[in-house]
Amino acid sequence: MFENLSDRLEQSFRLLKGQGRITEINVAETLKDVRRALLDADVNYKTAKSFTDAVKEEALGQDVLKAVKPGEMMVKIVHDHLAKLMGDEAVDINLSGKPSVILMSGLQGSGKTTFSGKLANMLKTKRGRQALLVAGDVYRPAAIEQLKILGEQLEVPVYSEDDNKNPVQIAKNAIKYAKDYGKDVVIIDTAGRLAIDKQMMEEISAIKKAVNPNEILFVVDSMTGQDAVNTAKAFNDILDFDGVILTKLDGDTRGGAALSIKSVVNKPIKFVGTGEKMDAIDVFHPKRMADRILGMGDIVTFVERAQEQYDVEESRKLQKKIAKNQFNFDDFLKQIHQIKKMGNFKELASMIPGVGKALRNLDLDDDAFKGIEAIIYSMTPEERQNPKVLSGTRKKRIAEGSGTSIQEVNRLIKQFSETRKMMQMMTTNKNAKKMMRKMK
Repeated sequence: MFENLSDRLEQSFRLLKGQGRITEINVAETLKDVRRALLDADVNYKTAKSFTDAVKEEALGQDVLKAVKPGEMMVKIVHDHLAKLMGDEAVDINLSGKPSVILMSGLQGSGKTTFSGKLANMLKTKRGRQALLVAGDVYRPAAIEQLKILGEQLEVPVYSEDDNKNPVQIAKNAIKYAKDYGKDVVIIDTAGRLAIDKQMMEEISAIKKAVNPNEILFVVDSMTGQDAVNTAKAFNDILDFDGVILTKLDGDTRGGAALSIKSVVNKPIKFVGTGEKMDAIDVFHPKRMADRILGMGDIVTFVERAQEQYDVEESRKLQKKIAKNQFNFDDFLKQIHQIKKMGNFKELASMIPGVGKALRNLDLDDDAFKGIEAIIYSMTPEERQNPKVLSGTRKKRIAEGSGTSIQEVNRLIKQFSETRKMMQMMTTNKNAKKMMRKMK
């Protein structure tokens, strides 16, 4: 995500920073290159032009030319305008109704049904809400079945009327059901088409009028670039929606939709989908996204994801085991699982300042721990608890059982042993200082 744009912007600022003296001419040339980078990222032309014009006006108005580090000041101004372009501040959804009714809209294939499940899961696990999913797409049987499967997987109830082809009536009945059974959030999945048509717009307008939703969300596939922006404008003209959801932001997207959509429809991006898993949903923070575009990372989101997987009691138990040198392969496996729950590895790397770019061309996928897990799962409970018993014959058996080589098994055992020693040393300040001296 945004990799090409990040590279182009970095090159533009490198030219500016390399100048012994900054002038209006090379500032203008730099911003011309920034505009080209935005257009290559599929940003709306008018948006790109007004963006660079605003940056230039502020840059020259703040005496950037006389600054001690004019290149750095330019980066800050571009950062602030990027954040402003995407909405400046995060905007939450409105859950004030009893029940709160959320109407999902968008074209077929944009990810409405999947995102409905993600949103229900997030509201349930992070906000303690009792959600009800509503199967309002009566034209595509697979959509109803998909929502039921997601509901079962997430343990979230799904309201459907398989023989009813009236989505307005289904939506009204679902709200009554929610009131009767104590559900405080109703998420209505609606029908989409491959392209905007009169029937779809009239239908979703009728649902809006019938249920008076607290929140109308427009779901758009960020891979479609400028088409996403044009579709958003068409939907907004009819529905006057409250916010945008960008899906597939973890894919090979140039970022044009994220950078253009707010300025075109004047509606905030509220959430982004960052993967296929049901917890791959993030609140959209414009300033953090600007950080990532300019290669500054997003350490706040990284820490938030880590905290979501952090169990205080488990951490205390683990600390005691480390101090007593009792950390074993079962504990190691738990740590791997916690890291995997945080999300896509490459995306996580991009959140750490300076790391994302260094790892960009490496093949980091979600199966990176597969070999390690296979080796550990091939061990007996005794071997996991007490690695000292791992003899040559046991290692051979483990290698055969995990589909790896003895060399890979030996490498993992060595790395595990070194990690355990380091973790034990870090349990006291005295040992931590000693280790730092050794590292020097």
